[in-house]
Amino acid sequence: MSSPTRLRLFCLPYSGASAMVYSRWRRALPEWLQVCPLELPGRGRRMDEPLQRDIKALAAQLAVEISVQLDGPYALFGHSLGGLLAFELAHALRERGMPEPLALFASGTAGPARRDVSEYAIEKTDAQLITRLRELKGTAEDALANHELMQLMLPILRADFLLCGSFHYGEREPLAMPIHVFGGKQDSVRAEQLLDWQEDTTTGFSLDMFEGHHFFLMQQETSVLRCLRRYADEHLARWRNGAARQNALSH
Repeated sequence: MSSPTRLRLFCLPYSGASAMVYSRWRRALPEWLQVCPLELPGRGRRMDEPLQRDIKALAAQLAVEISVQLDGPYALFGHSLGGLLAFELAHALRERGMPEPLALFASGTAGPARRDVSEYAIEKTDAQLITRLRELKGTAEDALANHELMQLMLPILRADFLLCGSFHYGEREPLAMPIHVFGGKQDSVRAEQLLDWQEDTTTGFSLDMFEGHHFFLMQQETSVLRCLRRYADEHLARWRNGAARQNALSH
């Protein structure tokens, strides 16, 4: 008997974070939804690699790195900067003729078409970065006051902000995959900015709003994962049906 099909979910971290932010999801989600957090250069187990400041170059690098794992159904998920990077990654995969994701999940991040990244294109001072962390309400005050921790975190955050600032929309053909967008009701990213994502898909769009600020992803983890699982289940069922039809036609 063949083993059940799994859907790989490649997860991209938000600014300043490592792949570790998704480790809890592995325990919270069923086995068929395989969480594959992507570690970016300059953090976690890739600490020895230089930090990347060019979003297109990073997307191209990640496309090559995950190409060996695209032998089955998969989807992309990213929160904040991770959502924008997931979008670039989807385009990088398409440009290289690689199998495309079943869906793109963009969380807590404005749609790319009218996105203004100019404030991120200028390198930030330590004080500016700490102020921004405070505004986003995702970092405890004692962590912000921990000098050693900040010495480790701020260079990564600074590079990630520049990474966001390097984004250029240009001429883009919409993606041939559904885009599912998650937002926080109290986040500074407004609903109309989240709705902009529908311009970048030809095959389906959804918007789900959760209680909380920018890091509703943690505050509402159970609700977010329930929603994510529901969409993933639908896409995997559709993929299985398509594969079964193809199999029947070839026999």
